[in-house]
Amino acid sequence: MNRYISITIDGPAASGKSSVGLKVANRLGYLYLDTGVMYRAVTWAALDKGIDIFDESKVSKLALILKIRIDQPSKDDGRVNDIYVDDIDVTWKVKEQRVNENVSQVSKYPEVRYSLTLQQQNIALKGNIVMVGRDIGTVVLANAKRKFFLNASEEERARRRYEEEKVRGGNPNYKEILDNVKKRDKIDSTRDLAPLVPANDAVIIDTNNKNIDQVVEEILLKI
Repeated sequence: MNRYISITIDGPAASGKSSVGLKVANRLGYLYLDTGVMYRAVTWAALDKGIDIFDESKVSKLALILKIRIDQPSKDDGRVNDIYVDDIDVTWKVKEQRVNENVSQVSKYPEVRYSLTLQQQNIALKGNIVMVGRDIGTVVLANAKRKFFLNASEEERARRRYEEEKVRGGNPNYKEILDNVKKRDKIDSTRDLAPLVPANDAVIIDTNNKNIDQVVEEILLKI
């Protein structure tokens, strides 16, 4: 394969793109990057510092100065990467419910997206990569050779998120999770900047009633 091929996998929350993307990357021996964790890192940092999520100027300035580092996993606790913000391990903190509820707002800010998009594009220049997110095929790596868009019903995606939180020992509320999924979908798909839509040349895969391995094999066959 071409040395600098890029594979993009986009989709809404809990569509399976992160789990699928990681397995595809491992099968191909490619670098894996879920760009959503970078927006989550900014969101967590803003909340941790007491910054009003709706203060676009302050959140954008924070995104410019934050040192976000994503490394290979150092612990066997289910993580796929180590995520650091200014040398603080926030791997699980960025999955907190308060982050879930605010990350879509943070991702709407043009300067935040610009700052993180540049970092993502620079990472992709290093070689073969599977990059996962919401606007990778349309904005970040618009010239990627292979593009995929995963989707599933709101109810199925909420169920997946519910099960994930239960496994981690939480006490999730399905209705709250479903409401949050619907809210995020509306924000992500209607925002003016880089809305959540499939790229024109993306292969769309419905992940309802499919397990991770089935979706991985479907993508590998397309590639």
